[in-house]
Amino acid sequence: MNPENSARTIGGLDRDSEKAATPEQRAETDSASTRAHPGEPHVSGMAGRLNWLRAGVLGANDGIVSVAGLVVGVAGATSARGAIFTAGLAGLVAGAVSMALGEYVSVSSQRDSEAAQLQKERNELKNTPERELAELTAIYIAKGLSPQTARQVATELTARDDLAAHAEAELRVDPDNLASPLHAAVASAASFVLGALLPLLAILLPPAQWRVAVTVAAVLASLAAAGVISARIGGSNPRRAVARVVIGGAAGLALTYGIGHLFGAAIS
Repeated sequence: MNPENSARTIGGLDRDSEKAATPEQRAETDSASTRAHPGEPHVSGMAGRLNWLRAGVLGANDGIVSVAGLVVGVAGATSARGAIFTAGLAGLVAGAVSMALGEYVSVSSQRDSEAAQLQKERNELKNTPERELAELTAIYIAKGLSPQTARQVATELTARDDLAAHAEAELRVDPDNLASPLHAAVASAASFVLGALLPLLAILLPPAQWRVAVTVAAVLASLAAAGVISARIGGSNPRRAVARVVIGGAAGLALTYGIGHLFGAAIS
């Protein structure tokens, strides 16, 4: 193939038509890249999906630990099923609302900041395009490309989608994939509720004499599973992750049960 013709083609799209490429054509290019490297996720939203999965695991972990500590602490003070259920349900609702509000506020602030940065970038691309091209070139030079190659890469990416190119290189932001505060709030609350249901059911269903033991066993097993999942997602050592969450969870349950037993007996 003629080197000049090869240089004019990027990912199956001619450079002259890159800017006019449809979303379907770009998606097909990304899909082809993924098929060429099946072991490597090239889809732009992959990092976002991993973050959502990690947040879901952490939310469920919070639900397990907080509600388990609450119901075990109450069980240390009283064997009344109604009191335990009321405390656990209150903890579940309060925790879910707190998680949802916290996530909504946090992601809203992040989205507002990203939107402001993107708007600033749009203005700069409109008013000072040459300066922005030089800035993008300098970024790729700093990453190790030669000045000539960096200039060519910056020019071609700018011709294809100037805002996306600069947002990715300068801001680490995908303009088409900004986080949704509402989705984040719902996902956080849902994961917390799912996690909280396990200790709540575990302490209500067994006979009174088995409640605490069954709850502790169920909680530690679920924490171990969450530790394995989070380690797999993050690529870390599962044994260390499991040891951290299991030891921490066991210590928390022992502490809350002891406090409930001590103060419940003292107050009654």
